[in-house]
Amino acid sequence: MNGLGGRIALVTGASQGIGRACALALAKTGVTVALAARNEAKLAEVKAEIEAAGGQAEAFALDVASEESIQAGAKTVLERFGKVEILVNNAGITRDKLAMQMKREDWDDVLSTNLTGAFLLTQALLRPMLKNRWGRIINISSIVGRTGQAGQVNYAASKAGLIGMTRALAREVASRGITVNAVTPGYIVTPMTAVLDEKQTSAMMAQIPLGRAGTEADVAPAVVFLASEGAGYITGHVLDVNGGMFMGG
Repeated sequence: MNGLGGRIALVTGASQGIGRACALALAKTGVTVALAARNEAKLAEVKAEIEAAGGQAEAFALDVASEESIQAGAKTVLERFGKVEILVNNAGITRDKLAMQMKREDWDDVLSTNLTGAFLLTQALLRPMLKNRWGRIINISSIVGRTGQAGQVNYAASKAGLIGMTRALAREVASRGITVNAVTPGYIVTPMTAVLDEKQTSAMMAQIPLGRAGTEADVAPAVVFLASEGAGYITGHVLDVNGGMFMGG
């Protein structure tokens, strides 16, 4: 067994895509899931879906681009549950443009949401993990944080930053029984990738040895594994979930 029954998890960006899939998968293992995102209506749907399957979840409106929202949201979650033992930093946005055309606002929005938001939320929830000497922090990065991608200098920088944050924080908190790992999905069919045109999609598919796009259901089990007792000796690791698209060390 994965030993997760009764644990408390918080998943950001839980209203759709990979975040929703991770929340559903964790709930199936007996984890109580705090669902966090901006879209309260969609969060309510995910909460209902988890509860219909016999799981436990609560929805919390939280905007990871806002430090005020992060602090208020973290306070509310901790007041409700007393602790968060598993944190999945998944929320992210894109503002794709070539570097020469990218506005400062495009850069700031992506970095503040994808990287700074993950850091601030981790910081806000870390003390109970340290006190209890157990925790799992899982950062959802991206293949482009390893390989780069034309037109995505802001997104690639934010996701590479998450990998650096993962490894540095892993060293800081390891002595307290807390692991920190990253998952780097490749081309996954989600609302975020739905904006790609046929030419972009074909180019992506040509690079995948397994010959198919990934799904949210391919990513969620990796997150559940890294949260489990069985992954207790894995920290500072970057787990690629990309069908062989990138095979890095």
